[in-house]
Amino acid sequence: MTSMARPWGGRQFSSNDAIGLMLRKLFFLVLLLSSFGHVPVFAAESDPVVSSHDTATLVTDRDSVEAGATLHVGLRLQLKPGWHTYWLNAGDAGEPPTLKVTASGALTGQSERIDFPTPVRISEGGLMSYAYTGDVLLPQALKLEGQGGAVTLKAHAEWLVCAATCVPEQGDFALDLPAGNAKANSSAQAPLFVHAAQSSPIPSPFAASLAANGLLSLTGKGLSPESVERAWFMPSETGLIDQVAPQKLNVSEGELTLALNWVDAAHKPASLEGVVVVQDKAGQQTALWIRTVQATGAASGSSATTPPVSAPSSLWQMLLFAFLGGLILNLMPCVFPVLAMKAFSLVRLGGGKRHEQITSALAYTTGVMGSFAALGVAMILLRSVGSAAGWGFQFQSPIFVISVAWLLIMMALNLLGVFEFTLGRIGQDVTPRHGVWGDMLTGLLAVIVATPCTAPFMGAAIAAALSGPAWAGLVLFLAMGFGLASPYIAIATIPFLARHMPKPGAWMAVLKQALAFPLLGTAVWLFWVACVQRGAMILPVGLGGAVGLGLVAWLFGTTQRQAMIKGATPGVIIGRILALLVLVIAGASLARIDNGVASGGLVETKAEAGSVSYSPERLAGLREEGKPVFVDMTAAWCITCMVNERVALQTAPVQKAFKAQGVVYMKGDWTNRDETISAFLREHGRDGVPLYVYYAPHKDGKILPQILTVSGVLDAIR
Repeated sequence: MTSMARPWGGRQFSSNDAIGLMLRKLFFLVLLLSSFGHVPVFAAESDPVVSSHDTATLVTDRDSVEAGATLHVGLRLQLKPGWHTYWLNAGDAGEPPTLKVTASGALTGQSERIDFPTPVRISEGGLMSYAYTGDVLLPQALKLEGQGGAVTLKAHAEWLVCAATCVPEQGDFALDLPAGNAKANSSAQAPLFVHAAQSSPIPSPFAASLAANGLLSLTGKGLSPESVERAWFMPSETGLIDQVAPQKLNVSEGELTLALNWVDAAHKPASLEGVVVVQDKAGQQTALWIRTVQATGAASGSSATTPPVSAPSSLWQMLLFAFLGGLILNLMPCVFPVLAMKAFSLVRLGGGKRHEQITSALAYTTGVMGSFAALGVAMILLRSVGSAAGWGFQFQSPIFVISVAWLLIMMALNLLGVFEFTLGRIGQDVTPRHGVWGDMLTGLLAVIVATPCTAPFMGAAIAAALSGPAWAGLVLFLAMGFGLASPYIAIATIPFLARHMPKPGAWMAVLKQALAFPLLGTAVWLFWVACVQRGAMILPVGLGGAVGLGLVAWLFGTTQRQAMIKGATPGVIIGRILALLVLVIAGASLARIDNGVASGGLVETKAEAGSVSYSPERLAGLREEGKPVFVDMTAAWCITCMVNERVALQTAPVQKAFKAQGVVYMKGDWTNRDETISAFLREHGRDGVPLYVYYAPHKDGKILPQILTVSGVLDAIR
């Protein structure tokens, strides 16, 4: 019989693969026979624990042990007909077995992790179990350390056996092994370990991705309708998918998809681990261990088309997109308040020495890139534990929003001259300085207020950063930070640009004070965002803390001037202590936001006049009816979103066109955390707002640019 093409090692299963498989089996046979011919075979199996359901023993693959060698041990269960035990995910009912083996004597070691072979599926009574029947070995690898000599193995195991009823069982086992050449002394039980290894899943050679709608995809050379007749997925964790529901299989050249059903669509995981079993037309099976990444764009199964910038997968292309996104972020409305502070720094550069200009640029760049790196690490870690954190996720916390508002107020008071940043111990201030730390703080502030916005090119870069390896994600976030800082670097390092900056003068004092008001305006906006999140009762906490911080700044500034003239007088020290106490009280008031005293919890957002609230079911129903739908994913803390609404979506021409064509205007409010909106964003290759998708009647969705114009919206809906 000719061999069937099967996926193996990322290529078609050919005659060479068949020969390799035969040689592998022959190698194990020769190894066993040669060892039998050299030394007598000793028993490497413990006394049995026998019940009416099964017989359990502890077995090893060697008759003797030696220092530094890895001994394979295992729990052997010989199950009576009709009885079964369980895999690491027992399924809808049951418990996985446990085995702990400890070596003592001349050599020591301990192991607890079972290398589970591929189970079978048992479906009965509307439940699915992943189980083993017959004679099964649950192996472990035990590393032995010491000087050499005999060893005693002691093990404790617990397992559940089920038929019409389920019976929990346990056993304690002991096994003595002498010293010897472990490599030469295969035991009579060694073939059990060979069979278990051949029955275990292998790392998948195919890229695995998971869409928010539950579509599991494997892609790679070797997958085709000829090589895949059947396939099914068994997750490593229970409670994630409906394990009984049919998994619809689709196979095309280079791709396999399985449609999974979520147990809880509102809390679906960002990724899955488990085993995909692929069966060819000859009935031969290959078990592949997979770990998925989040699918984006068209690969997610969404009907919306992804913008061209989401297509490239090369790291260099993503780095370019990340840099361009950070560069364009300088022009986004979010960064306007900090641009004022940057402008002041740039003016100071105009009269500075060359080394001062470069030092200032490096400090600002360090602040920006360090902040991007910290933000990237936080997002990557949150994604790794299953959180749906996206770009700007920190603004979904009212505590963070109020804290940033307070920070901006303090920066504004500094610009107004209420206090100065100085060096020195308490009460021993020296001349105020606006050097490296001030530039780094400006860079930090630029990143903090920039995160509510998503610039063009950033969507693809952020999606790539969060779905790829952690190191690549960190590099992409650093590239975005470098893009944001690059204009400042150019002015500082290119002599021509630096020479044409305005010269410092007395006018700078007036400019410095004027620049405080954009920061105060931004603080007012952030207080409004907090009200949207938690209601108006949050204002006493937020504004009361702002007044307290104003008092702190005034006390610090007053004592600062006295310290510069008179030194550390008692009045200066008392004033500083009072300022510190007020600062602590203001910080402690944030706890009222966290425990809900300041509010009744999250505010449920309501659709504004002329729009409907987003829900996946409502969107699907409207599209099924053939109605055009314009989806607007927004947030109160996203300035770009608000600007787009004012200059495009809420204008008379657009509203008139929506009404004339019967377009349903659907808004998704991401001000507070909402998993359904997070899933919609990820389906369309985005990790932040704004996102605009237009669905023409009975057509796929079209993603609009992140910066809207009236003409652009009108062209999209025509």
